[in-house]
Amino acid sequence: MLLANGLSLSGTPSNYWYNNNMQTLPLFDFDKTQARNLEATSLIGIDEAGRGPLAGPVVACACYIPDELGPSFADVNDSKKLTAAKRNELFERLTHSEVLYGVGFATAAEIDQLNILQATFLAMRRAAQKFVKIPQAVALIDGPYTAAGLEMRQQAVVDGDAKSLVIAAASIIAKVTRDRYMAELDKIYPGYNFAGHKGYGTPKHMQALKALGPCKEHRTSFAPVRNILHAPALPL
Repeated sequence: MLLANGLSLSGTPSNYWYNNNMQTLPLFDFDKTQARNLEATSLIGIDEAGRGPLAGPVVACACYIPDELGPSFADVNDSKKLTAAKRNELFERLTHSEVLYGVGFATAAEIDQLNILQATFLAMRRAAQKFVKIPQAVALIDGPYTAAGLEMRQQAVVDGDAKSLVIAAASIIAKVTRDRYMAELDKIYPGYNFAGHKGYGTPKHMQALKALGPCKEHRTSFAPVRNILHAPALPL
């Protein structure tokens, strides 16, 4: 049985995955092979954005692309390989189509409490909630680790955002969502230029940190922020 949104609940992989007459599309073909090898009815790509910055949340996306839509996203690729304009174009196409996705955040406070890896897993679990009960679905996780605590079958894929269509799509949605969120934070915390550097430790960001001190969106467990917080006062 295939639902209107393309999710198969029959327990049998959709024949579309095995259509040998499809044009050659490397990322889509990778997913077809993974679906066959894993005997999966649906593949859910999961990726994150924002592990490295000194401020802001880490954002994860879980993404499912219905079989029949795969070829129409031949220009989807790892978000890091795309221009900002192309990422935004693809974001609009992905999120205004029959593609299903979920987005999850882990805040700077949660990152400080849990550590960045565990906070990333938390964001992934939040992103994937709508998919966990789909029979024989498999989550493809970008990177060397599966997501701890995610209650569905998983497969880690190193460099997955350059190999898998669903992971690449997730990387785009996560990246654009986070970038837009950081632009909003820039209005709340003027002076740090969050809209420009997105929270990364650029020279201008470090200058602002030293001048203004950290705000609530800074990750105080990260050494550059922690060092500024605990820097000795200059003698008068």
